[in-house]
Amino acid sequence: MSIEETEDKVILTHPREPTTKVSILKYGATVISWENKGKEQLWLSEAAKLDGSKPVRGGIPLVFPIFGKQKNEEHPTYKLPQHGFARNSTWEFLGQTSENPLTVQFGLGPENANKEIYNLWNEGKNNFTLILSIELGDDHLKTNIEVENNGDEAFDFNWLFHTYLKVPDVTDCLVTNLIDQKCYDQLLATEYIEKSPMVCFNEEFDRIYKKIDTDKIFQVVELGKVLINVQRENLPDSVVWNPWIEKSNGMADFEPKNGYLNMLCIEPGHVSDFVTLKNGEKWSGSQTISLGGCKTNNTSSVPILPSVVPPFYFLLRPSLFHHTTLTTVTD
Repeated sequence: MSIEETEDKVILTHPREPTTKVSILKYGATVISWENKGKEQLWLSEAAKLDGSKPVRGGIPLVFPIFGKQKNEEHPTYKLPQHGFARNSTWEFLGQTSENPLTVQFGLGPENANKEIYNLWNEGKNNFTLILSIELGDDHLKTNIEVENNGDEAFDFNWLFHTYLKVPDVTDCLVTNLIDQKCYDQLLATEYIEKSPMVCFNEEFDRIYKKIDTDKIFQVVELGKVLINVQRENLPDSVVWNPWIEKSNGMADFEPKNGYLNMLCIEPGHVSDFVTLKNGEKWSGSQTISLGGCKTNNTSSVPILPSVVPPFYFLLRPSLFHHTTLTTVTD
């Protein structure tokens, strides 16, 4: 069968390729594995808690209705813990919605949200519905979220797919299409314009890239080969994160401790400001992760790379391997 449901998770198997599958934990509606032709594409900590006792370290955790921790005491999200309650709640499996490509949905609302945390959001007064669609393609995985306001009052929210990509060695990887983008470096507490043609990783990295045109497709390139493409719809921001040595050692659920070398978080979202939904309004956003040379149309000013990048591409650009040049934003 293409869909297998157990007490705690749902497994989708590609109807024509049995070694292509995705596993979704009902707790947090967290994708914990995506295998394409037998090869795992997502990083999952060996110490990740899969029993519902805490959010999953790895896969694709879901962030709603707040990204990080709200600092404004007057805002309705102020009392919420970091990243809200979507990843701490057990979602309802709603079933299959499409055979080709194979697609299923999960739902979350006040009735099945983590009550202890949900009640901290505007005293539990916000009535909402979240519908998560997960699509398994031949060489892609798409996750789409729809948020609906079913209440009488408007509410604000953030959304983010906290995607942990698995890579052979992050020190050999570069990420494209972030040049000339405004970003906030959470380590330096500074906002500036990214000036590196590609960003590289040789230390802790934690940046929020803001209001990026959604026609820009991010690519993870390793030693001249395109590994992964990340495409966004209605998600203007993206966090790029790697905890490196000290942060990895400080997380009890992060194993192995050198696992930071094999992971890279590229996290599409709407986090630099809030989405506001009035009564009856809906909002949706999605990410599509595909493998190898990009299969989608692209109109970005920065060209999408082919599946294999000629070695001279890097020889002509030694700055790719240097630290980012900072141009401070003053406004």
